[in-house]
Amino acid sequence: MNKRMLLALALSAGVIGLTQYLFPPSRQPTKPLAATVADSARQKPRVDSGATPRIATPRQDSASSAPASVGVDTALLASTRSSIRISSIGAAPVSVRLNGYRQLSKGSNAAHTVELVRAGESLLQYALIVKEPGGNRVIDLAKVPFSVTRNDDRTVTYIGQAGAANVRLTYAFQPDSFLIRVGGKVTGLASPAFVRITLPSGLRPTESDTTEEFSHLAVATKPVQGGAKLLSFGDLDPGEKELREGPFTWVVSKSKYFLTGLLVANGDRPFDELSVTGGVRTGKAATRVDAAALQALQDGTFRFEIYAGPQEWRRLVSLGRDFENSNPYGGWLQGVVQPLATFVMKALLWMHDSLKLTYGWVLVIFGVAVRLLLWPFNQRAMRTSMKMQVLQPELQAVQEKFKADPQRMQQEVMKVYKEHDMSPFSALSGCLPMLLPMPVFITLFYVFQNTIEFRGVPFLHLTDISQKDPTFIIPLLMAGSAFLLSWIGMRGMPPNPQAKIMAYMFPAMMFAFFFSAAAGLNLYYMVQNLAALPQQWLISNERLKGKTKTVIYDKGAPARPKKA
Repeated sequence: MNKRMLLALALSAGVIGLTQYLFPPSRQPTKPLAATVADSARQKPRVDSGATPRIATPRQDSASSAPASVGVDTALLASTRSSIRISSIGAAPVSVRLNGYRQLSKGSNAAHTVELVRAGESLLQYALIVKEPGGNRVIDLAKVPFSVTRNDDRTVTYIGQAGAANVRLTYAFQPDSFLIRVGGKVTGLASPAFVRITLPSGLRPTESDTTEEFSHLAVATKPVQGGAKLLSFGDLDPGEKELREGPFTWVVSKSKYFLTGLLVANGDRPFDELSVTGGVRTGKAATRVDAAALQALQDGTFRFEIYAGPQEWRRLVSLGRDFENSNPYGGWLQGVVQPLATFVMKALLWMHDSLKLTYGWVLVIFGVAVRLLLWPFNQRAMRTSMKMQVLQPELQAVQEKFKADPQRMQQEVMKVYKEHDMSPFSALSGCLPMLLPMPVFITLFYVFQNTIEFRGVPFLHLTDISQKDPTFIIPLLMAGSAFLLSWIGMRGMPPNPQAKIMAYMFPAMMFAFFFSAAAGLNLYYMVQNLAALPQQWLISNERLKGKTKTVIYDKGAPARPKKA
């Protein structure tokens, strides 16, 4: 029993404290496609990663530079959801503001709406990659001046020339949406070519805890066949390059609650590859990468969609293409965790809509519901544990008596199991019900940290359940309820110093791991503990009422215990 308890506690503590380390994102091998080209350096103020190109550095088209006398015209595309400004230099979005989302980072006030683009950067940058006999040639469009034609309030067209290439770009903003459709036409190039779309080096911080927010910075890809893959910024050293081979349905650069994604519609040419290079670090956190996607031109044309907005689950689902998985959960357990995450999100949203309650109360009800669903598993585990408490001393007596005769000892051990209607695998079957809820535990850990629906939601004394509890009331109650659960569980059990120590250590560990976590996460675990108290009390009462017999052992001839 002691070993099983310690194992269960160790597993729980490991999952709670080291989830990010136990389930690292899978890394794909780096190998270039035939169409692979070296990334050219970003324009200032973006940081040069210093990565070594895998092939000879492409020749830069000198015609891509804009004359100093050319003015900048910024077009505004707006919907009820967001507003985007697009510069005539480079025909690139330079600002994305999201209506209805407040900036929570330090130095912001309640009037500030979320801005996704970092200061001095653009959301995207474009370049053309031309395959020529002498090598690949890059035509950088970042400084090319474009003329602007506004078709209507939500559609604008840019026309520019870079050397021999004539480029036409059209942005069409979808109503009541964060989605923009982009269409391009390139003429004047005789050789096969690609468009390279450079993603943002990272999104502007929006949360009060920037250190925690930086840990969520990542890029993600969705192959045409297969599941989405995540690559955290911190997984790449400065200058380290990873090349992901397509075809891809979408590529994403994300923060904790927001993302910029490039998607291709069904029937359109998918992205051929994504290259990601670790950026220079000014501190411990990795806050920058250079990421660029390639798409081959078809008859000189290219098409894709830009989603620049919140990670609202229903909105991402409505876009199709598995875009709701743009923040893949679970690492090597993704195949188990991701479907559970989908179920959890559906349940939370349904409860919120049906019960007309805030998400704080939804978490309370959800915590009780999950505990009731897991009641049979926990009940079986607890009853098996009680049986093993009776069985273990008898087994020890048999092993001591027949230790010189292993064959006889095995026969007598099997007799003991048979008399108690158990088998040598009963201990394992008792542990399994305790381990089955672990995928649920892991899933909820991920979901509650990344659910934007919780952002800005007040509950009781809390102003925002997505932020840590500044008073530490909820984490303390969570740790206290964990101690109470352990204390009740020890009632009627034989004295066990190790179990007593763990009864104090485990709640302290829970508090240490979760005191700075989102208040909603602490609230859920606190409710889980409180909802488990009745079951723990009933089991301990069974033990005290003698449903498990107390035994005294005669170390002499009889191998069986005598009833007290």
